[in-house]
Amino acid sequence: MTAERLYTPELLALAVELARWPARPEAEAHGAARSPTCGSTLALDLDRDAHGRISDLGLTVRACAIGQASAAIFAREAAGQDAPALAAALAEVEAWLADAGPLPAWPGFAPLAPARAFPMRHGALLLPWKAAAAALSTAAPAS
Repeated sequence: MTAERLYTPELLALAVELARWPARPEAEAHGAARSPTCGSTLALDLDRDAHGRISDLGLTVRACAIGQASAAIFAREAAGQDAPALAAALAEVEAWLADAGPLPAWPGFAPLAPARAFPMRHGALLLPWKAAAAALSTAAPAS
């Protein structure tokens, strides 16, 4: 598989969407993740509703195009997700990356499909789900 196939115009266009979710230092919870394979990082700020679901989020992404695209795909659908749903989604993505499951059901995930053939990009792809898990594990219980 060539870089041209991995970095499709659709995947590269996703990075532009990140401007829709600027950092939110005033948010109630914060989480971060770092890819051990490439050093990409993602910081996530979020607020939750009374039911513990994400109501708003912000992102600071310092990652390759795969990490940026993954963050945009995550952010598009994060609102309304709670900790158990995000844990299940993370497990689904990890299983898929390990060739032990189908393409994740997360809406809009398909542009990331070519990244499975590039293990050095797996850590960047997982960043938003791991940062969300970290943020939700440190957030005070929803009131």
